[in-house]
Amino acid sequence: MFPINRFIRSFFKFLAAIVSVFLPISAFASPPIGVLDDTHAAIRAVMAVQGEVTPDLMRQPEILGTAVGVDAAGTPVLTVYVDRDAANAGEVIRSLPRDVRGAGVQVHLTDKFRAMAKPPWAGGGGHSVSHTAKQTPPIQLGTSGGWSKDLANGYCCGGTLGSLVKIGSTQYILSNYHVFESDIVSGGNNTVATTGDPIIQPGLIDVNCNKNNAQTVGTLVKKSSLPNSNVDCSIAKISSGMVRTDGAILEIGTISSSTVSAAINQAVKKSGRTTGLSHSAVSGLNATVSVTYDNECAGGTAFTKTFTGQIVIANSGSKFLNSGDSGSLMVEDVATSPRAVGLLYAGSSTSAIANPINQVLSFLGATMVGN
Repeated sequence: MFPINRFIRSFFKFLAAIVSVFLPISAFASPPIGVLDDTHAAIRAVMAVQGEVTPDLMRQPEILGTAVGVDAAGTPVLTVYVDRDAANAGEVIRSLPRDVRGAGVQVHLTDKFRAMAKPPWAGGGGHSVSHTAKQTPPIQLGTSGGWSKDLANGYCCGGTLGSLVKIGSTQYILSNYHVFESDIVSGGNNTVATTGDPIIQPGLIDVNCNKNNAQTVGTLVKKSSLPNSNVDCSIAKISSGMVRTDGAILEIGTISSSTVSAAINQAVKKSGRTTGLSHSAVSGLNATVSVTYDNECAGGTAFTKTFTGQIVIANSGSKFLNSGDSGSLMVEDVATSPRAVGLLYAGSSTSAIANPINQVLSFLGATMVGN
């Protein structure tokens, strides 16, 4: 474990080294005015502190991540996510400073962050609009789907076909790497994900693991976003006539072709396989979190990825995002033509995690399909 006293001493080094260029956060003792996105001075001040201390914090296995959040008074603070199941969680919390260079430190207890693909034991359905049923084409997105061969080790897996993007004039279904193409070993099913493989609706998890009970709606185009990039994304070229070309999403409708950056307390919604249409609010910006990925359905660990610059969303009781919702598009919570905010891919029972959508689109060289 990284020594706690060494960590605390490092804060005083940071104070001496860069206090001359630091905008005191105490200037924002009252709730700051304006949209609290990553361009706001109060947010950027905490981001500067976060950038200094996060590498040392993340060396402690009990600390799962950091982000810029707000306290009960609405003042930006450094949020530290601590593993509530760690044997010495209390000791770690007591050892954390109450503030760093004027920035308050807020502890958030949570279980470990995990990729939200669908394991065999998680439920789905139970909504007024089914997100797991086989649709009559052309289908709407925000629905169950996945790689047609996503079964191994006695189980099948899957996630959500989230939204529609285009590269040039060609349209693609957007989801996650770990939903479409994370099978990288032939161990449990004698195959690996390959460009040209069918992408189906519903996913195997909703058709008793039998692809013949589903329909092919696209073909995989491997992008291998992980482990080397900062986004968890994958795409499938749509099959002619199988997907609505306006990109309509179940219970959301047609979205805007524009995007919007995340902001603290921003109201958001998503449409996904397991929790259907759900609503929440952004609770953290610029998050650094680590997520472990399997090498196939119900397989072993392939790698652990540390993401930076991520969006955190309140997810009490996994009501906003749960297993099977991976690949859902998060949009602003407005009635018509909402703009995309992020691509959901991981979380815990208290917090959901999304890639900023503009990072995803930049990686793919794509734009959103919408109004």
